[in-house]
Amino acid sequence: MDVASPAQVAATPAPARQARPLVRWSVHAGWVLLLALATELRVGRFGFHPSDQGFILAQAWRVLHGEVPHADIISARPLGSAVLHVADYALPMPLFFGSSFLSMIEITVATIAFATLVTRRRVLEWGPGMTAMVAAASLINLNAFPLMAWHTVDGIALTACGAWALDAGLGSGRALARRGGLVLLGCAVFVKQSFALAAVIGVLWLLLHPATRAGALRTASWWRRLVLDLLALGAPGLAYVAWVSLGGGFTEMVEQLTGGVPAYGERLLGLWLDDPEVLTRAPVRELSFFAAIAVVLLAVRLPGDRLGVAGRIASWVLVFAGAAAVVWTVVDGRFTGSSRWADVLWWIVAVSVPVNAAVRRKVPWAGLLVLATGFMTSLSWGNDTPTLLTGTLALTALLLLSHLVPPRPRPARRWVTATAGCVAVAVCGWVVVARHDQAAYFDLGHDRLTEDLGAITPAMAGIRTNPSTFTFVRQIRDCLDRFPAARTAILPDSPFAYPAFGLRNPFPLEWPLPLEVVGTAPERMLATADELNREGGYLVLFETDSIRMLATGGPVPESVPPDTPVFDYLGLEKALQARLTGRVVTCGSFVGKYAP
Repeated sequence: MDVASPAQVAATPAPARQARPLVRWSVHAGWVLLLALATELRVGRFGFHPSDQGFILAQAWRVLHGEVPHADIISARPLGSAVLHVADYALPMPLFFGSSFLSMIEITVATIAFATLVTRRRVLEWGPGMTAMVAAASLINLNAFPLMAWHTVDGIALTACGAWALDAGLGSGRALARRGGLVLLGCAVFVKQSFALAAVIGVLWLLLHPATRAGALRTASWWRRLVLDLLALGAPGLAYVAWVSLGGGFTEMVEQLTGGVPAYGERLLGLWLDDPEVLTRAPVRELSFFAAIAVVLLAVRLPGDRLGVAGRIASWVLVFAGAAAVVWTVVDGRFTGSSRWADVLWWIVAVSVPVNAAVRRKVPWAGLLVLATGFMTSLSWGNDTPTLLTGTLALTALLLLSHLVPPRPRPARRWVTATAGCVAVAVCGWVVVARHDQAAYFDLGHDRLTEDLGAITPAMAGIRTNPSTFTFVRQIRDCLDRFPAARTAILPDSPFAYPAFGLRNPFPLEWPLPLEVVGTAPERMLATADELNREGGYLVLFETDSIRMLATGGPVPESVPPDTPVFDYLGLEKALQARLTGRVVTCGSFVGKYAP
C-alpha cells in the first residue's frame, strides 16, 4: 500500500493546485468573450431596424430614469428585461454595440448551462472537443436572429443558468449557489409570462433532487431550509409586485398582464396534425427518420449486452444514423424560421428523452428541462417556434443519443475530438455569417450596409445599415435639432430613438403595436396628449409611411407636405395627432406637432 508521508504532503505546493482551476475558468471565460465579440463584430453590428432593435433598451431607459412598470410604462409583459438591461448602459462601449455583445454572451452562457446539465459534467472537466461543440451550438442558437436585447433571450438565459446553479448547489450542499439558482428562476418569470413554468421547474427540481429527499425526516432544520429556498424563488416576484404597488400600478399591472392575446404553442405541438403529409417533406421528414431509428435502437439496447458484439455494432450504427438525422435537420432548416426546423428538433428531443429513460432506467431531467424551455420559447406572438434554442436542441439530442451506446474500450484521442469540434465551429460560423450577409434582420445584404449610424449619434457607433435607414435616423436627429423640446415622441415604430438620442417619451408606450396596446392604453395615451396641451414643451413626430419599407431600401423623402397622412395601426396615432394643439411642423419624412 502506498501511503503519502507528511513530508511529501507538505512538499506539495498548494498554490499550484489552486491555480489550475483558475486558469481553466479563465480560458472558458476567454473563449465566451472572444466568441461574443467576434460574432458582434462580424454579424451583430451589420443591419439595423428602428422598431424592435431598440424596444427593450427604450424600456430600460425609462426604468433608469425612475419610471415604474405598468404605472408609468404600459407593457403586455412584466418588465424584468427592462430592469436587467439597465446594465447595458454601464458597458464601456457604444450602447447598441454593447447591448448586442451582451446578448451573445447570454446566448453562449445559456448554451453552456444546458450542456453542463445534460452531460452531468462540470465545465472544468470539458475537453477541447466538447467546448468547441458547445461554441458551435451557441452559433446555431443565434442562427438568423438579430443580436439585440430581447426578453426571450433573457428568459432562456435565466432559466438555464438558474437550473445550472440550483443543481450545482444541491449537489455540493452550497446554500448560496442553490438559492442563487432559485432567484434566477424566479427572475425568468418576470421577463415574460411564458417563462412562468421556470418557477415550477425550480420547485420540482428542488423537491425531487436526491440531496433534498435525503433529508426527508422533515426535521425543523429541513423545513427551515425549504422555506428559505422557496422565499429565494419568490423573492424577485415579491420585489417586483411591491415596487409596482408602491408606485401605484398594481391594478394596471393585473389589467395589462392579463389583457394580451394568449399564446398556447399550438404551432409547435401541432407540427404535423394539420397536414400529416409534412412528415414526408423536408425538414419534418427527418423527424420520421429519427423516430424509426429510435424505435429500432430501443429494441437493440433494451436487452443490454445480451446481443453481444452484433448488438454493440448495431447500436453504434443506429446512433450514427440518428445523429445524421439531427445534423440534416439543421442543414435542411437553412436557419430560417419559416422552415419549421426548430419545431422538428424539439420533437426529436421529445423522442430522445423517453428512449434514453427506457434504456438507462433513469429519467434524463436535463432533457426535460430543455424541452420545457423550448416550449416556453415558442410561446410568442411573432416567433412562435423555439428557433432561439435550435443549437441546444440539436446538441441535447446528440448527447442523449451518445449515452445509449456501450462505452468504447479506448476513448477517442483529444486531437480527434478537438479537430471535429473546431470544424463544427468553423462550419456553423460560416453558415451564420453567410445567412446574415445574405439579408440581415429587416435590412439588406452585407454589401449594401454601407452607412455607420455612429455618424448620427455616438450611442450607435459601429452599427451599419442601408442608406434608407440611415436617412430615416438622420432625419430624426435633424428634427430634434430644429425643434428642441423637453419631451419628445416618435410614433409609432421608433422606440430606438429614446435611448439613442437621450429623449424622454411623455407617452406610456414606446411602440404602440396592436398587440402591445393592452388595458387602458388608448385612454392613457389620449390623456397624455391633453396633459401636453396644458403644459407645452413637447415635440411629437409621426411617421408617414410604414417603417417596413426601410428593410427593402425604399426611398425616404427629404420633405413631405403638412397634410400628408400619418401611418398608424389602430387609428391611435391619428387620434393623437388630432388631439394635440401644437403647431403643425414637417421635418424630413415626418409630420409633427410642436409646442416649445
